[in-house]
Amino acid sequence: MSDYFLGEKCIKKVSFLIFLLVFISCFTISKDLYSKPETSVISDGHSHEDINRGKRVFMGLLPFNSTHESCVSCHNIKQVDTLNWNPSAMAIAAKFADKDFESFQQVVMQPTGIKMEASHKNFNIDEEDLKTVKIYLNDLAHSGVDPAKPTYNNLILFLFLGLLITWGVVELIFLHKIKLKFIPLIIIIGAFGIQVRMIVTDAIKLGRQENYAPDQPIKFSHKVHAGDNAIDCMYCHTTVEQGKSAGIPAANLCMNCHVLIREGANSGKFEISKVVEAAENGNPVDWNRIHNLPDHVFFSHAVHVGSGKLDCAQCHGAVEEMDLMKQQNDLSMGWCINCHRETQVDFVDNKYYEHHLKLHEDLKAGVIDSVTAQDIGANDCMRCHY
Repeated sequence: MSDYFLGEKCIKKVSFLIFLLVFISCFTISKDLYSKPETSVISDGHSHEDINRGKRVFMGLLPFNSTHESCVSCHNIKQVDTLNWNPSAMAIAAKFADKDFESFQQVVMQPTGIKMEASHKNFNIDEEDLKTVKIYLNDLAHSGVDPAKPTYNNLILFLFLGLLITWGVVELIFLHKIKLKFIPLIIIIGAFGIQVRMIVTDAIKLGRQENYAPDQPIKFSHKVHAGDNAIDCMYCHTTVEQGKSAGIPAANLCMNCHVLIREGANSGKFEISKVVEAAENGNPVDWNRIHNLPDHVFFSHAVHVGSGKLDCAQCHGAVEEMDLMKQQNDLSMGWCINCHRETQVDFVDNKYYEHHLKLHEDLKAGVIDSVTAQDIGANDCMRCHY
């Protein structure tokens, strides 16, 4: 009998230790992966004290008698969820990293451009404080911003459910503390069901990027260009009717307009100056790709837009309303198949489909009233996977 109670105590201790270790591991996942290394002195000889003072001035914490707006109120230090038309601290740091203090001071204290003049009106800052801001920005350009820390909510929930399952099994087999045996059984089944659902949901989402909207090296607004100014998509994406890809416009194409337009209503001169520099230096803009398909999938804009006469909005959504471009749909195989089943093809007046004689005869005879993409083989496996 004593051996039984001894075994029961051991099981309780082991269960408690497992619970404790899991929760400690959840909150002590290596922070070193998400922090930048510290050095006592940066390359140009300034100490951390100088850098920290510059950061505090930038954030408006110093000087105490300051009456002007803080720099950070317009120029964010960390990544933000919404589009901030003002340049970030990192963007300013990168632009002036190789320039001396006098050049930086002139831009800040004697701004040019309607937007910047209005923003810097009555902006007074001591020269010494501005020097510390430049020191801070130099360090920021050198070390970069702190990466965003990931969240582990799903992992913690999954592990907690695992603990519930473990407790339920131990209770049923060894402890027998609960008289109603169906209670731990319900907990086991419920927790396991939630775990399975979490796994299936994440597996389905694997490789899909619906609503993905990354920051871009230039704050380009489709709303301003395609919406407010009604620029046709094909003016910039020139290969959309003939090529597999729609094409990313070179900076030289942008200069067709921006040779004259050098200041934007939202971003002033800062963002457009990046386009001008790219065109003058011959350096392509390193845009972040938004719409990605797996390598085993073939997709051609020429087939869909050039031959099928689809409107861009059917896949990309209301681009003319987007300041920050995002992926409107998940681009899953199911989404594509449903579109092929439901979308009626511009069949009668399209020479691309002249060879479908039987379908043309059925249309004329009234046997069918329309033709979908599925009717002409769009859902054949080898159309996309070959």
